[in-house]
Order: sequence, then structure tokens, then C-alpha cells
Amino acid sequence: MPLVSSKEMVNDAYRNHYAIGAFPAHNLEMIRAITEAADDLNVPIILQSTPATIYYMGMDHMVSMVKTAADGVSVPVSLHLDHGESIRTVHQCVRGGYNSIMIDGSLLPFEENIDLVKQVVSVCHDVDVPVEAELGAIGKADDESQDMEYYTDPSMAEEFVYRTKIDFLAAAFGTAHGQYKKAPRLDFDRVKKISEQTGVPIVMHGASGVPDEDLKRAIGCGVSKVNFSTELKQAFFKELSHFLHENPLQNDPRKVFVTSREAVKSIVKEKLLLLKPIPKAVQ
Repeated sequence: MPLVSSKEMVNDAYRNHYAIGAFPAHNLEMIRAITEAADDLNVPIILQSTPATIYYMGMDHMVSMVKTAADGVSVPVSLHLDHGESIRTVHQCVRGGYNSIMIDGSLLPFEENIDLVKQVVSVCHDVDVPVEAELGAIGKADDESQDMEYYTDPSMAEEFVYRTKIDFLAAAFGTAHGQYKKAPRLDFDRVKKISEQTGVPIVMHGASGVPDEDLKRAIGCGVSKVNFSTELKQAFFKELSHFLHENPLQNDPRKVFVTSREAVKSIVKEKLLLLKPIPKAVQ
């Protein structure tokens, strides 16, 4: 089916206490693995890319591949900009065919973050594109931004959402991007307060490596969109390395990536099953 906005799917998840999985569209193999897994389980999906991925693949290639993949499945698929860094990138993505946007001004002072987000909301809401923004600092798994001083303050979050009119809030409450050296300790009371005080769906970044029980508990606290990336990349390259080791003479690109795609598809299914109960008929 054609690409759809992420707004309706994420809001439904928020109202009904489940979450939508958001996964990286790094290349054709990833895109196919993710959309096929969602189709097999009959659940909506978000494919997302950072500005660096768009630069690597090219806007036209990215949008065309995702649209083609979406047309080939019977579940809703949304194309989302992850960690957009500028209003210019937002304009390019909206014109190019993205129907969900994240602007990341989390490293800016509070008022400057608000000003940037308000500009993006003005552009996007005029064409019915939802906006996600970040408050606090969701850093890397090995940097200091995991310290509680960088966590999202619920009262500031309430003001931030009220003034910007964003659709979803990326909150910092203990997760981080990348590979964790040990399981993260999530501040569930904080994310629950943020959800209650803002009234908008909360986005969990850095979900790869979060224990299953913590993920489910976070969903109960208002998390309605969950971003996975590291585990997919690890599965892809682990299987690719294994395949090349076992098949050193293989030189057909059409065969090299098949098992890696299946490895990613398996991980995506595992994550989707955690986020929402799947009807027995499609398990």
C-alpha cells in the first residue's frame, strides 16, 4: 500500500498501550527485511533514516526504494527522518516524499530548541506531516549523556510540547544509542510523568539491548514508538561474515546478502512481537 503518515499509527499505539517499531532503512536488504517482517505479522511499521544515510543513498533512491517496498506489502508503512539537524534537511525530506519528521535540537539551549522546533512544526503541519522532537540528551552508550543530569525534565517537557505543538516527544530516561556495555537502567517514573504531563506519545531511542521486560514496562508508561538499529546492524554483519567465511569463492552479489537479510528479518519479527500482541492467525 502507499506510504502513510506515522501520526495515526503512533497515536493509536498511545491510546491502546502498545508501540510501533521504527527501524533503519540503511540499504535495500534492510528495507526488504523490515517490510516483509511487518507484513508477515500484519503490523504497521516505520522505516527511518538519518541525514547521513540520506547522503549515502541519495534522497531519490531512498524514497523510491521505500515506496516500492511499501507498495509490495499490505500493512501501513511510514518513512521517517530520524535526527534531522536543520530546517533545510526537513524541507528536502518533506519535498522528497517523507511523511514523518524528527528534528533534533536537543544540544541547543532550551529556548533555541523551541524556536527551531516551532519552525519545523509550521512547515510540516501545513502539509499534514507529524513532527517528533527531542528534549534532554539521548547520547551514545559510552558517553556521559547517560548521566541523570541529561535526562528529560517532566515540567520542561510539558512546556516544550505546549509551546511547540509537536506530535511525539523523544525523551531521555536512561537509554542511549549504540551497544550497551551493560543493561541500561531506565527511569520508569520519569517517563510516566513525562507522558502524563505532556499528553503525547513518547519515543524510545536506543532500544537495542534493552531487556524485554523493561521494554514492555516502558510501553505501559507511555512509550508508543520504539527505535531499533544496533541489533539489526549486528545481525546483518554477523551473518554476512559467516556467509563469506563459509563461501569464500562466492562472487554473486545477488546471493551474498540473502542470509543477512533473513537474519535481520528474524530480529525485526522478535521486536515486533514484543511491541504488540499478534493475532494467533498470523503468528
